[in-house]
Amino acid sequence: MTLKFKHQPIIAPDFLLPHKGIDYSKWAVVACDQFTSSLEYWNELSEYVGEEPSTYNMILPEAYLETTKEQNIQTIHQQMKEYLKDGTLQSIGTSFMLIERITNLNVRRFGLMVAIDLEAYDYQEGSRPLIRATEKTIVERIPPRVKIRAHAPLELSHIMLLVNDDKKRIIENLYNSRKTLKKRYDFVLNMMGGHIRGYQIFDIEPIIEDFYSLIEDENDPLLFVVGDGNHSLATAKAHWENVKKDLSPLERIEHPARFAMVEIVNIYDPGLAFEGIHRVLFNVDESFMVDLFHAVDKDIESWIYTKEIGKEPFYIPKSTAEAYEQIQGFIDQYLKTHKEAKIDYIHGEEELIRICNNNPQAIGIRMPTLEKKDLFPFVQEGKVLPRKSFSMGSATAKRYYLESRRIR
Repeated sequence: MTLKFKHQPIIAPDFLLPHKGIDYSKWAVVACDQFTSSLEYWNELSEYVGEEPSTYNMILPEAYLETTKEQNIQTIHQQMKEYLKDGTLQSIGTSFMLIERITNLNVRRFGLMVAIDLEAYDYQEGSRPLIRATEKTIVERIPPRVKIRAHAPLELSHIMLLVNDDKKRIIENLYNSRKTLKKRYDFVLNMMGGHIRGYQIFDIEPIIEDFYSLIEDENDPLLFVVGDGNHSLATAKAHWENVKKDLSPLERIEHPARFAMVEIVNIYDPGLAFEGIHRVLFNVDESFMVDLFHAVDKDIESWIYTKEIGKEPFYIPKSTAEAYEQIQGFIDQYLKTHKEAKIDYIHGEEELIRICNNNPQAIGIRMPTLEKKDLFPFVQEGKVLPRKSFSMGSATAKRYYLESRRIR
């Protein structure tokens, strides 16, 4: 299928990487939306990084979001400027980057770093762009993130897009020819993140055409869906909408804020594990568990967890999409009428239990796992899941910030 688009949805970014004298194991850190209830993780990481150059100094971990101040954001922007000024960050040219990630569980996963045109993406429900959200975007979460991006000279990215390549003929074939590519980095990731290698690719046009060939419905073309970093991509989109208001039509064509850096991953990559994202509730009253039980269908057994009772049977619907709709729907209504209650979203059953044990009044809800094969057909129908409906691997398997690019 040969499709033509008004604007190129995929472009090669001008990647910035730290110079060779930088310790990459201290430079790269995990996505800011991980370990949100584990300040000890981020404190340990901060001690490990010390005074060395690091992406840790250019992000705001969400674990600190409630205590952050305007000065913290200004410090992040200033650090970005310093890394540009002192030569810590250097351009390696316009290209793609093939990623080989081996997690701490010795599982290999491939990815391709590119940039996408934000005009080809929309998070509004009911829209049918080339690049689509998989989960409901909470618009209230966007403005604080736009505030960070608005004056930042650089973007880092933990956004991962999924491509529907069941024959594994694009990214996997690039990896098979990796010996012809320039290796840009090869190092151990900190904090049990495993190992990562990056190979630079300059011949990009055939790859772009291969991605287009995967589009099945030319009347309703779907190229990628968001696998991780949904709100980060929505933030980039919102920022671009603000920026382009003051630009001429010609200026809009190549303005760097129009594009967002992402990693593309094949949904059928054997190293890509889908996991449920669990819920933990704080400061809830005794009615919560009773009302939740009556709010959902009683089809299959899972469990809830509190320190006092341990694992207890809990019934959730057979359809994972329905499970998230019913449980999250109940929680959202509960939070509206119980202002003291708080929720966090947890990756991994062990982490869920650890948090409940450390917070005696907390209630943990184990959530089901979405089937890979169901995701693209679900999105193709114009539907979106409730927020935090699936995770692509455990917290330590998430993207680490490494490459950056200018957005101003």
